[in-house]
Amino acid sequence: MRFLPALLLGRLARFFIRQIRKGGGSALPGLILSKIAPGLLYKTLGSFAEGLVVVTGSAGKSTTTKMLVAIARAHGKTVFTNPSTANILQGFYSAIIEQSNLLGQISADIAILEMDEGHAAALTKKVKPKTVAVLNVMEDQLDRFVDPGLVRETLASVAARASENVVLNADDENMRIIAERNPNLIGLTWFGVSQSVLATQRNGLGTAPTYLPSIVRSATSSEITKKFGLVHTVTVGGQQASIELASRGLHFAVDAVCALETGRKVLGSHFDLQLAARTISELPPVFARGEVVEINGEPVELVLVQNPGSMQLNIDNLTTNPEQIMVAIGRDVHDPSWLWTVDYEGLSHVDILTGYNAAEAAILFAYNDIPVSEIEYDLEIAINKFFSLPRPAIGTKTVLFSADAMRRMRRALGFWSPDEVQR
Repeated sequence: MRFLPALLLGRLARFFIRQIRKGGGSALPGLILSKIAPGLLYKTLGSFAEGLVVVTGSAGKSTTTKMLVAIARAHGKTVFTNPSTANILQGFYSAIIEQSNLLGQISADIAILEMDEGHAAALTKKVKPKTVAVLNVMEDQLDRFVDPGLVRETLASVAARASENVVLNADDENMRIIAERNPNLIGLTWFGVSQSVLATQRNGLGTAPTYLPSIVRSATSSEITKKFGLVHTVTVGGQQASIELASRGLHFAVDAVCALETGRKVLGSHFDLQLAARTISELPPVFARGEVVEINGEPVELVLVQNPGSMQLNIDNLTTNPEQIMVAIGRDVHDPSWLWTVDYEGLSHVDILTGYNAAEAAILFAYNDIPVSEIEYDLEIAINKFFSLPRPAIGTKTVLFSADAMRRMRRALGFWSPDEVQR
């Protein structure tokens, strides 16, 4: 009962925010709850019979978590998760407001949460996870993460707190360093990509270089062994299956094989690979991660870019050379210098460039001889201009945007909820 007033206040805040802004209320109510009932989160996360699963790393957390949650539910588990992809502490409090009763109780077998690297380190000091899956370390925005080496150390501290399982990416040298420097990681297994498939990627998987002597790649329990378009062959725990993904790019397949290996470890003898593969193959993408939506009666692909690695991988996978491209770099990119570290060979042109950092991006594209037809600083005007263009003769309209621009654009287009994504 002691959390009842705080939960009521959080729900009232969410209600009134959603009256003002449809689809809002995923941050402020959680912030309010975290201030007046800070113990609720730790009490809740410690209450699930099958424990807490943490999915973390520089990129791919949202997609991997969505896949892993779907796999667990397909196997009959009830799951507490953070579907809005709000992966910091206040987002977890918001998820409790959304999913608990007025006593703060959640009816679920297990918690599966994607977590920002820093917030995972803080939270796991107080709630010991049973399983930790770490996807990668990438070069990131310097104003947020300073240096990949520091991110690696933070992720290592999270992995070391797992009580039953640690799942790491064998194709990221940073993960191999984590394992070498932490020899007592419990239940350690590896996922990855076969060398023949990895060799098809011009820029690899975008992981951060370590500038240290290479460590021998560990044997994987789960691996992508073949790739043909969106269809991938996977080997998981000695068994083979085929998955068809909703989004282009080997990086999404890496998310899938991480989810499969983590699901195998979490579910144990109850894990059914064929069921898990079917579940992933039927799953729509996480919103804005290769999401295809219908606007003005035509399909439009929305692609989120958040750091040099994700920008590189997504540009490399613009294989259809879209006829119409919009780029929107928002206020979340406080230091746009990272944009200069990307190879833009795969980007042929930009029809409309917009967002708070449009001027910086325009200089960058000019330097790289990428023609920009129009710069429009007002995002809503840019949206109207871009989606008023005639339907392209080749491919679909494609939008590359940062997180701030993504949220503003999806809201302007009427896509309020993370559940409104179709396959």
